[in-house]
Amino acid sequence: MQEWQARVDRALVELLPSETTPPETLHKAMHYAVLNGGKRIRPLLVYATGHAVDSLESGLDAVACAVEMIHAYSLVHDDLPAMDDDDLRRGKPTCHRAFDEATAILAGDALQCQSFHLLAKYLPAEISAESRIEMLDILAIASGSRGMAGGQAIDLAAVGKTLTIAELENMHIHKTGALIRASVKLGAMCRPDIEPGRLMKLDHYAKCIGLAFQIQDDILDEIADTDTLGKPQGSDQANNKPTYPALVGLEEAKSMALELQQDALNSIKDFDEKADPLRALAKYIIEREY
Repeated sequence: MQEWQARVDRALVELLPSETTPPETLHKAMHYAVLNGGKRIRPLLVYATGHAVDSLESGLDAVACAVEMIHAYSLVHDDLPAMDDDDLRRGKPTCHRAFDEATAILAGDALQCQSFHLLAKYLPAEISAESRIEMLDILAIASGSRGMAGGQAIDLAAVGKTLTIAELENMHIHKTGALIRASVKLGAMCRPDIEPGRLMKLDHYAKCIGLAFQIQDDILDEIADTDTLGKPQGSDQANNKPTYPALVGLEEAKSMALELQQDALNSIKDFDEKADPLRALAKYIIEREY
């Protein structure tokens, strides 16, 4: 996994516009937003899924970078004063603090566009035009109003309200889970002849770990410190946002995350040892400390 993290970091540098290319400040902000650390969970899921199903190696870098750029753009915009108004991200000043609000907005916009450019231009010829269009569609839906952006809208509207478990789950399936599911699906689709049945099992795996990831985030926001998190501790509580620990209690939230982890593992139980990185990621997601 460390090799894959290093691999995607190298690919991101190659596939981002150079910082010396005009407009330099915008390109520097894009590099800052993407290359300032991070766990690279979504790229790791791309590589791990590709490894599990013998995808074309030549397609995985573009997909891994595309999903990470979408993720980075969402964080830049989420941190803005109009949304979460955060000053720290990954232990460093947020993009709008390091540059300014206008540059941060443009950097997010440009990263989103760059991600679709990567899927349109850098996938191998063995992946058909029809499959490329489907992959673009998957990423677009996962990123837009029926996915991540829609989830953020639900999140903003929920501030100060008490949600049901079903409503909270729906919010996070969109806000966090949609891009995680897209990462797994796109990694699998780098194998042109991927079997629909295997793709369905991988998608269920991704749905489960996507929700488990958010539950663990909610738990960490309550129990971890700012230095460990790399962002202000307790920011969700301070912003009066609905979270799993607030709704069901800390211990029940931990139990829910474990159940989702087991469900994810069960969905890929008939995959061979090449899926072990996916199994390890399912465990890491609820055992991580930041």
